[in-house]
Amino acid sequence: MTVPRLPFGGPATGRPVLACLAAAGIVAGVLVGRTGLGTVVGCGVAGDYYPSQTAHDWITYADHVLVADAIREQDIHRRDFRKGPIRYQTDRAVTFRVDDILWSARKPRHPMGRSFDMTAPGWQVSRESGERIKRTEADAPRLESGHTYVLALRWTSDEWIVLGEGAAVPFDGHTIGQGEWCGRVLSKENVALGERFSRSDDHSLEKRLLGRNERAITRELDRAGRG
Repeated sequence: MTVPRLPFGGPATGRPVLACLAAAGIVAGVLVGRTGLGTVVGCGVAGDYYPSQTAHDWITYADHVLVADAIREQDIHRRDFRKGPIRYQTDRAVTFRVDDILWSARKPRHPMGRSFDMTAPGWQVSRESGERIKRTEADAPRLESGHTYVLALRWTSDEWIVLGEGAAVPFDGHTIGQGEWCGRVLSKENVALGERFSRSDDHSLEKRLLGRNERAITRELDRAGRG
């Protein structure tokens, strides 16, 4: 199967969830991997392939905005290391079921089916203890099975990609900002606390609509389209 990539890595964004995790003492900040952008039990700096923070960004650069349930996953792309504390690491192929398409471009680059696959951060295995450690990407959901997300997707090079970290939103219980983030499960109250420490110029769609449902997203996308 053709498995899309997650487009995270680049300049810092100061997202409220990262601030919340840091305030709670969760962020480890141990950078690993070939790009230096994966983290062990924590989140790093983040960036986007495309602008991804606002409703205008989504309708400008995405082909579809949808609610998707991560329904299964499997380890792929095992990479063994001859030296160092990590014996090997993997990615995960995550299969999503499309729950609802909230918006589509007038002429999308590719139709959206009932399900799709994405490559997500996998695991690192300690050489000494054999412990499996979650790998996460910078300031973004890990995309774990059993959780729901709002995703703004673009068809690029024959695969679906997320526009950027602002276009992958935890959505457990159909509640914006609630669910898996950086390998941790957060409530909307956790995220609201993090916003107290976030940048004052953070005008992301997720922050604007925290705690609300998909109807609020649809209204924002419609308003952006009329503007």
